[in-house]
Amino acid sequence: MATQVADQQKTEEFGQKMVEVLNCGALGMMISVGHRTGLFDTMESMPPAGSGQIARRAGLSERYVREWLGAMVTGGIVEYDPVSETYALPSEHAAWLTRSATPQNVASSMQFFAVMGCVEDAIVEAFRHGKGVPYEAYRRFHPVMAEESLQTVVAGLAEHILPLDPLLPGRLEAGIDVADVGCGSGFALMEMARLYPASRFTGLDFSMEAIETAGREAARRGLSNARFEQADAAAMDAENRYDLITAFDAIHDQAQPAAVLDNIARALRPDGLFLMQDIAMSSILHHNKERPMASFIYSISCMHCMSVSLACNGVGLGAAWGREKALAMLAEAGFADVRVEELPHDMMNYYYLARLG
Repeated sequence: MATQVADQQKTEEFGQKMVEVLNCGALGMMISVGHRTGLFDTMESMPPAGSGQIARRAGLSERYVREWLGAMVTGGIVEYDPVSETYALPSEHAAWLTRSATPQNVASSMQFFAVMGCVEDAIVEAFRHGKGVPYEAYRRFHPVMAEESLQTVVAGLAEHILPLDPLLPGRLEAGIDVADVGCGSGFALMEMARLYPASRFTGLDFSMEAIETAGREAARRGLSNARFEQADAAAMDAENRYDLITAFDAIHDQAQPAAVLDNIARALRPDGLFLMQDIAMSSILHHNKERPMASFIYSISCMHCMSVSLACNGVGLGAAWGREKALAMLAEAGFADVRVEELPHDMMNYYYLARLG
């Protein structure tokens, strides 16, 4: 058997790539810290300043802030003047890193690295036994996912997402029955309830933690037209009940996604609409090589989406199930009329508008 001879130039190039990955991985963690501590938001409104001034404004320890700034400067995130020893966050960078930059605040998404990192040991064991890691093992998953929902869903609901069906906003204004499957902490459903007080909204999620959080927040906001139920969508027993059912980034996590889609089809009224947001990927691996977020999607799927499904004795569909598989499963559930849309504010997702036909 011939021995493969390594190309030295390719070996060196790949080594450089690995160093870059190591640096970028560490930088991602530090960007998450900058988001959670509010440092990016603090620096956005400040002129160039020393580490002490930044720490005081943010209410943080100067020593920690100074070390964090070292990572930001060497990572090309923050500018540093060695003469005045001052730091500045360029406005072009703030446009991707601050809460005021929503829906393009990438710093918020960096939190997923810590969330997934907390289950690495369990995932490594899962590689051996083939089972999954349950939702409750993921510390801070629900608040981080809620922030993600605020960016990709809530920020675009009124202007971009709901008008994908031109008649839908008018129907919501007149008053219809709506369910959100896999509602999580409920921010998308609460925004719809706020926008359309004549409609009636029900949020369904498997997680009691998420449902309790959503219920408290809806009560705080005084949304009498929104309610939340703990429910397994695969066991949902509703027929001809809803005019609109939404599922935002939820179907691929389900233990039994085919059963969930069947139940959604049965729960819709004849003229109802199923609006499904899910990851913009292909079911064919090599078609994803040019997608800008593909490695991130496969990684999050391996560390969470696939695993939580397997933990419930599910099929482990995964976040990268893809458009082809999604369309086939929607057809099998009885959706004869399906349109797929993409939105300029959301590079991560497809929007499926599905009717029974």
